[in-house]
Amino acid sequence: MTPPEIFSRSARRRHRDRAAKHFADHAFVREMMVEGILERLAAVRREFHDALDLGCFDGSLDLGPGTRVARLDAGFGFARAAGGVQGDEDRLPFADGSFDLVISAGVLDQVNDLPGALTLVRRVLRPDGLFLGAFVGAGSLPTLRAALRAGEPDRPAARLHPQIDVRSAGDLLMRAGFALPVADSEALDIGYGDLGRLLADLRGSASTNVLVGRQPLGRAALARTAAAFTTDGERAREHLSLVYLTGWAPDASQPQPARRGSATASLAAVLKKTD
Repeated sequence: MTPPEIFSRSARRRHRDRAAKHFADHAFVREMMVEGILERLAAVRREFHDALDLGCFDGSLDLGPGTRVARLDAGFGFARAAGGVQGDEDRLPFADGSFDLVISAGVLDQVNDLPGALTLVRRVLRPDGLFLGAFVGAGSLPTLRAALRAGEPDRPAARLHPQIDVRSAGDLLMRAGFALPVADSEALDIGYGDLGRLLADLRGSASTNVLVGRQPLGRAALARTAAAFTTDGERAREHLSLVYLTGWAPDASQPQPARRGSATASLAAVLKKTD
C-alpha cells in the first residue's frame, strides 16, 4: 500500500514558480550549500563528465566546461529558466546509469518519498558514480518555532516541515544502497530584525509550508508570532543546520570491508604483545 503523502506536490510547484522571479535575492542558504558541496567535490581526484543538478532552482550551479549538466526542478519556472526538465525527485525521468555525478542542494527536505528518491539517484548513477546532497536538517529554525508556539498557544498547527537529523540521513543513504556513505552537518546562524524579513526569505527561496492540510495563520496569531520573534527591539538570531550527504554507487573497484572471520590474529594476542 502506498503511504500517504505529507507534502502537496501542486503547492510545492506553485511556491517554486512564485519564487523563481526573484530567487537570486534570497538564495544565500542554497549558495552556502552549493559551496559546501563543491568543497567536497574538489577533494575527489577524478573527472566527471555527465552530471545531474537535482532541484536546480535558477541553474546557477557551475561545474566547469568539462562537465555536461542536466537539470531538473519541481517548478516549471525554475526548470524553464535553467533549460532543464520539470519533475519530482522521487519520480525521476532518467534512465539507469545516465550520470556519473548527481548533486542536489536545498530540496530533499520537501520530498514525499525521500528513501525512494535516494534509491532513484543511486540507480541513475553509473557504477562508482558520486552523489552529493545538502538540505536543511533537524534543529533548524528554533526561534521561528518558538514564536509560532507563542502565537498559537491553544491550538498550534503544523507549519514547519518535519526535519531529518544527521544520523537518520546516513541511515537513508545506506538503505538506498549507497557505498561509503557519509552524512555530516554545518551550522548557519542568521540575524533578522523582524519576522517579516525571515518570512520574505522563506517565500523567496521556496521554503514555505507545503504540507498537505496546511492552514493559514490568522491576523491575531501572526501579530503574536511577530511580537514573540523579537524581544525589546533586538535582532532575532535564527539557526539552520545544513546536512550534507555523500554516497557512491556501488562498484567492485571500491574498498570492501573484510569478510567476517577472515582475521589472521586474535585481539587477545595483539593485546598480550603490548603488555
